[in-house]
Amino acid sequence: MPPLAGIKVLDLTRVLAGPWAAMTLGDLGAEIWKIEHPVTGDDTRTWRPPEIGGESTYYLCTNRNKRSIALDMKAPDGIAILRGLAQRADVLIENMRLGTLERIGLGWEALHALNPRLIYCSVSGYGRDSPRAADPGYDAVIQAESGLMSITGTPEGDPLKHGVAITDIATGMNATQAILAALFARERDGKGQFIDIALLDSGLAMLVNLGSGWLNGGHVPRRLGNQHPTVVPYGIFHGSDTGFVLGCGNDRQFALLCRDVIGRPELADDERFRRNQDRQRNRATLVPILSEIFATRPAEAWVAALVKADVPAGTVRGLPEALGAPEVLARGMVQHIPHPTAGEVAVVASPLRLRGTPPVTPTNPPLLGEHTRSVLGGVLGLDDPTLNDLAARGVIAMRAASGGVADPPA
Repeated sequence: MPPLAGIKVLDLTRVLAGPWAAMTLGDLGAEIWKIEHPVTGDDTRTWRPPEIGGESTYYLCTNRNKRSIALDMKAPDGIAILRGLAQRADVLIENMRLGTLERIGLGWEALHALNPRLIYCSVSGYGRDSPRAADPGYDAVIQAESGLMSITGTPEGDPLKHGVAITDIATGMNATQAILAALFARERDGKGQFIDIALLDSGLAMLVNLGSGWLNGGHVPRRLGNQHPTVVPYGIFHGSDTGFVLGCGNDRQFALLCRDVIGRPELADDERFRRNQDRQRNRATLVPILSEIFATRPAEAWVAALVKADVPAGTVRGLPEALGAPEVLARGMVQHIPHPTAGEVAVVASPLRLRGTPPVTPTNPPLLGEHTRSVLGGVLGLDDPTLNDLAARGVIAMRAASGGVADPPA
């Protein structure tokens, strides 16, 4: 049995941070009711190309193991349906603008009174009690304002953002951790609680050692490209053909590099380079020496020699190489899921590995409204005439798994 079997999650989120949290809970066996606008659906459904089978690959990456309910949250009957689902849910996740849900009677206070066991997780840019609580949160802006962008890039270039929306992903992970902790606490006291997760908080938490260096030592870090701010040598070096990553995490590994890989044992004994703090102070001297040596052989040859000598190293892979690597495939990190319009879609699997209660076998990221009829009928007991009337009035939309416009009777 999956670890979260029996847990029901009402997912009122869109785009990435909130959907990532809901998907993770779904991976662990929770039943996810994804609420979407009956016409447009999740914003990311339109973020294409790339696409497959008419579905945005962005949407596909963060919505497996969910059931899609297409519903108008502004309609009185739609609000009543949401209250019914909230009354039966264990968890609610939302990332609406400040005050949106409160205005329609779906805020924390109202739903806590309706369902005292409900865990209500609010995801926002700056936190619900922040002076900027009403401001929208966008990953690139948060990377800039959290300081993450200031430490990313080369010394001579502009600050850079991460290649993916990293604060969104971190926020989704933090929301998942908080929800799991709240579920555990509820086992003791039987009570739900409010969770307030902010993108800015998540970005600041990712400053880790550099944030600590400023808070405790007044040290303002500078951008170092692919080099490490504290550990030397650590980063990208170039062979005669392409780049590779070398990571000497301690003095022993540096000695192995010098003695067994590059044949320069005297460098490990040089007082300028003997200890990491010495190498850090003399980075500008050491790195050019190593760069000149590494330029004499292909990158793959250096990586093979470094790995043999027990010095951490690896090639710089593109996505085709990374997602097709034997060690990646051996771990089952690429999974193929049958899909009603695409035939089959591939997803990067859950990285969670629990031997006793593993993640569920993934189901396809749903079509818009694919489960409207089955969820509202099965959970709320709405019969076919009622559902058909709601659909005729535009309160809900129902679509069959085949991609048709009408979900057949349950």
